[in-house]
Amino acid sequence: MTSLKVEPRTDRPLFSNDDERWAAVRRRDASADGIFFYSVRTTGVYCRPACAARPARRENVRFHSTREEAEEAGFRPCKRCRPHEPPAAEQRAAAVAKVCRLIEAAEDPPNLDALAEAAGMSRFYFHRVFTAITGVTPKAYVAAHRAQRVRTELSRSETVTAAIYDAGFNSNGRFYATSSEVLGMTPTAFRSGGSGASIRFAVGECSLGSILVAATEKGVCSIMLGDDPAVLLRDLQARFPKAHLIGGNRDFEQAVARVIGFVEEPRLGLDLPLDVRGTTFQRRVWQALRDIPAGSRVSYADIARRIGSPRSVRAVAQACASNAIAVAIPCHRVVRSDGALSGYRWGVKRKRILLERESATR
Repeated sequence: MTSLKVEPRTDRPLFSNDDERWAAVRRRDASADGIFFYSVRTTGVYCRPACAARPARRENVRFHSTREEAEEAGFRPCKRCRPHEPPAAEQRAAAVAKVCRLIEAAEDPPNLDALAEAAGMSRFYFHRVFTAITGVTPKAYVAAHRAQRVRTELSRSETVTAAIYDAGFNSNGRFYATSSEVLGMTPTAFRSGGSGASIRFAVGECSLGSILVAATEKGVCSIMLGDDPAVLLRDLQARFPKAHLIGGNRDFEQAVARVIGFVEEPRLGLDLPLDVRGTTFQRRVWQALRDIPAGSRVSYADIARRIGSPRSVRAVAQACASNAIAVAIPCHRVVRSDGALSGYRWGVKRKRILLERESATR
C-alpha cells in the first residue's frame, strides 16, 4: 500500500473579473478559496471568498490575487476564516496523509485514539474524515497495510510464523482467521507462490470470443474474456505462478456452460460460488456491483455513494478495473456519469454488447 498523495486541484473555475469575484464572495464559494482574496476597507482585514462573516458593502471591498498582496496593502488576516493558513480541505487531506505514513511506519498497528490524536482531531471526526478521503475506515487501512506487510515478509522470512509476527500480528490465530481473505490462499501456499494450491480451469467459446473460467475449492476465482485462449491461460498462470492448474472435468465444464449461457442469454441469471480476492475496499465495491440488477446501469459516483465513500470515485473505478471475475461481478454495468461507456478490462465493445443484451432482456 502506498502513502496517500494529496494532488493539487487543477479544475477550479477562473474568476477573471471583479463581478465574478464579488458573486463568489456573495455565495461564499469555497471553490474560489486560494484563487483570490478580498479585503474590507472598514475593518482592515482580508478574507477568503468562502468566509462565513457577514458580507461587507461592495464599495468597501477590494480584491487581491494573493494574501501577500493583501498584507502589503495594509490588511491583516481575518480571525474567522484564517486566509493565511491552508484551506480546511487541504489541512484535512494533509492530516490524513500524515496518519497514513504513521500507520505504514509503525511496528505495531496504532489504535484509533492514537491516530486521531496524531491528526489533531476528535475520535469521531477523524474517523469520518479519514473514511471520506481514503474510501476505507482507519481500521481497514491498517488491516490492508498489515496484509501487504505479510505478503512482503512471507517472501523473505525464514518461517511463516516469523512473517506473521514481523508484519505486526501479535498471534497466529488472529491472522489465520482472515488469511484466506487477505491472501486468497493459506500463508504457506502464498509463500511458495501458490505451490500446492489446486485451481481447476476450462476454456470455451462464446459470441464474445474465448472465455476462461477458473475455480478453487472455495469457488470461481476468475472469469476472463479475450480473443486468444492461450493469452487467457498465460494470464491465469501469471496470477498463480506456482499453483497446480488442472484442466476441467465434465462437472466443471458444466459450470463453464452456465457462464456462457448467461453471456448469451442474461435472463438465465448466474449464481455461482465465488472465491473473491482483494482488499477490503475492493471487496466492498465488488459486492456493490453484484447488487446491481441485470439491465441497470449505474455510475462510478453511484457506487461510491452506495458504499459510503462518495469522494472515492477514482478508487471505485480502479477497483472495477481490478475485477478478475467478469459477468459474475458485473463491472460492465458501471458507466460514466454522463452515461457514456468507459473502459472495460475485456474491451468496451464487449461491454456494449453485454449491456445491450441485458437491456433487451429487461
